[in-house]
Amino acid sequence: MEDIRYPIGKFITQENYTSKEITANIERIDALPAKLEAEIQHLDDQQLDTPYREAGWTVRQVVHHLADSHLHAYVRTKWTLTENQPVIKAYLEKLWAETSETKSPPAMSIAFLHALHAKWSILLKSTELSDLDRIFIHPESKKQITLKTLIATYAWHGEHHLAHIAHLKKRKGW
Repeated sequence: MEDIRYPIGKFITQENYTSKEITANIERIDALPAKLEAEIQHLDDQQLDTPYREAGWTVRQVVHHLADSHLHAYVRTKWTLTENQPVIKAYLEKLWAETSETKSPPAMSIAFLHALHAKWSILLKSTELSDLDRIFIHPESKKQITLKTLIATYAWHGEHHLAHIAHLKKRKGW
């Protein structure tokens, strides 16, 4: 079960990130919408409504989750760049994955991700390296998280869920 839940491994925070690693992570964020769109483009409704693992989200929910989650990451980025050590707002992602629009066609969230990631990538690429050391505070863990870590986390997060879909397709022979 561990491999199915974490097909690319669990995210591991580094103490610091080089400018080369940051650039690569921003490129991974920038590339996600097109990769996700390509991964699901030929799936029918039955396939989209298949969970990637037992008791897990469906492919459709994963796509909508990525839109919700990455919107939060974008907003957290903006707060961190414009406020001094903001305490971010957490959200109940499991409940968000069950709201009514998560049953709608994933094309809506794919289009949203294309626009969001384009805007987010421009912001990240134009941010001074020193500003990526700015921090926000997570309200539950009370941890101080740098923008460098947020970038790495969401580069991993997109690929993590993309791998859920790719591995499901492979297991099912789609």
